Order: sequence, then C-alpha cells, then structure tokens
Amino acid sequence: MRPFEQRRYYVYIMSNRSKTLYVGMGNSLSRRVFQHKVGTNEGFTKKYKLDRLVYWESYGRVLSAIAREKEIKGWLRIKKIQLIVSINPTWADLSLKLYPEMEEEVRKELQRQAEEKSST
Repeated sequence: MRPFEQRRYYVYIMSNRSKTLYVGMGNSLSRRVFQHKVGTNEGFTKKYKLDRLVYWESYGRVLSAIAREKEIKGWLRIKKIQLIVSINPTWADLSLKLYPEMEEEVRKELQRQAEEKSST
C-alpha cells in the first residue's frame, strides 16, 4: 500500500440463479469475488455455487465494515432482497462491469480444475 493511501473494506452479497444469498466482508472485493466464482473455499458458497456479485458497499474502517456485515446478516431475507433490488433490480452480476477481465480468468481456472479432477 502506498503512503497516505486509504485501505478499503467491502461488504458484499453473492447470489446464484436460485437467488440464494451470502453476505460477506473482505479487504479485496475482486479477490473474494474470484474465490467465490471458482469455489476456492469449501463451504456454503461453494456448495450452492454462489457466483454472482449482486450488491456491495465500501468502507474506510474495518470496524465499520464488520458492523455492517453483522447488521445485514441479522436481517430477514426479504430485507436483504429489498437492499439488493434498491441498486440492482435485475440481480445482474455486478462483477462483470467492475472487473471485466475476471470472467476469462474464472473460465481458465475452472478449466484447470476440471482437467486436474479428470486426471486423478
């Protein structure tokens, strides 16, 4: 990080075609989205193939981001959906515009994983 460059923290919501929701937080939105898209981490998001970034917010303080993540996680599903629809009514994958180069990287990584799996 460069001197005087402010660190950013992100609260985000990932989804899939079935509109299953996952609320997360991290300091690199692009890295976290990539990890979700390729199923890097075992668990809920991999099991349900949550590969669409449908909502995100940015914070300058980690404690603010953690508090917001906890707040949203405590909401009923309908309130989370209202939040998403307020800025993304079509549930588009926002990562496609934020990180246009990522789709090719995701495709290559998924292909590599498939080749690795077929060779074992």
